[in-house]
Amino acid sequence: MDYDIKDINLAEEGKSSVDWANKSMPVLNNIKKRFEKEKPLKNVRLGACLHVTTETASLMETLKAGGAELSLCASNPLSTQDYVAAYLVKYQEIAVHAINAEDTTTYYRHINSVLNAKPTITMDDGADLVSTIHSSRQDLIDGIIGGTEETTTGVVRLKAMASEGVLKFPLIAVNDANTKHMFDNRYGTGQSTLDGIIRATNRLIAGSAFVICGYGWCSRGLAMRASGMGANVIVTEVDPLRALEAVMDGYRVMPIAEAAEEGEFFCTLTGDINVIRKEHFLKMKDGSIVSNSGHFNVELDIEGLKNVSEYTGRIREYIDEYTLKNGNRVYILAEGRLINLAAAEGHPSSVMDMSFANQALAAEYLVKHGNELDNMVYSVPEDIDMEIARLKLESMNIRIDVLTPEQHKYLNSWEMGT
Repeated sequence: MDYDIKDINLAEEGKSSVDWANKSMPVLNNIKKRFEKEKPLKNVRLGACLHVTTETASLMETLKAGGAELSLCASNPLSTQDYVAAYLVKYQEIAVHAINAEDTTTYYRHINSVLNAKPTITMDDGADLVSTIHSSRQDLIDGIIGGTEETTTGVVRLKAMASEGVLKFPLIAVNDANTKHMFDNRYGTGQSTLDGIIRATNRLIAGSAFVICGYGWCSRGLAMRASGMGANVIVTEVDPLRALEAVMDGYRVMPIAEAAEEGEFFCTLTGDINVIRKEHFLKMKDGSIVSNSGHFNVELDIEGLKNVSEYTGRIREYIDEYTLKNGNRVYILAEGRLINLAAAEGHPSSVMDMSFANQALAAEYLVKHGNELDNMVYSVPEDIDMEIARLKLESMNIRIDVLTPEQHKYLNSWEMGT
């Protein structure tokens, strides 16, 4: 088995951590039990580019139980938990190619190592696997049934490919499932992003001016949590509807050029490039703390910041100080990469339970229906979404009502009025 990890001797630590995560993932464990019996992924070669965390290990165990032959690489250079990579290699015999803090060359070498296994299904977190296939590994396309995508950023990239007619196999947008983005993006990102910022800085959130760039599901979650800890939340947006929603949710809304002068903490969660630029850095207060929780580190114009700085240096793990030409200091967390995975441990396992349940069931769906699909980006089928919600409620010992025949008829007819 081919693999490239930091240290196989970390496997015992990884085993304990994965076991701990598994205790909060009842939906995925339920699916795993069925997969062990039915083997719906038998003869499938599944190539995954995901954050190599304890929760991802639980997903890998489920897919392996379903019969899949697996290869895994990291979807972000700083998100790999090296002890998890070691566990997957030693105890699960899964080909892992991931090392925390790997450079860009190694990152793409690892992606190509996964592709060398000739996957028949891809599983992506940011669409780097799919984009690499389409740009430099087109020899693999004919053998691919389809793939899945975990993130907002990746879905945006894939839909752009589909609209331009260059997408060569069907993709399922796992991110668009209600049991993913309404919970993982909002509650998972909200908690884990704040966790990463606090772990990196040990600064007090209460009473601070906290600027959040964007107001999608991830930003909504962060705004909710930062506000709950006593921050004065300011939102920047380009979408008038989302901006209006932020106002109605009780937050101040203004352009980033104005927010830059008021903020003490800044976090980008937009999926776009250069959201905070050098002209914004120059307006910031001395000691401003800047982070990113979007998938790629392009949201912060780090090169522009360097150009207007006289000094840069690492002053603490995950904190780089930039002394601007005007004398003010700006602190960038985790090199502008995903703060919740670089400085913390990512989303809690109980919320990733639903996200990864979607991944597992979407892979099963592709095996059954992939040859019926066009080269487009598809939503997760509604019955899968609803089944995951049902299983999650069941695991929480929560029961809900069922429509009576009379109610069902009323909702599906037009004859009855007031």
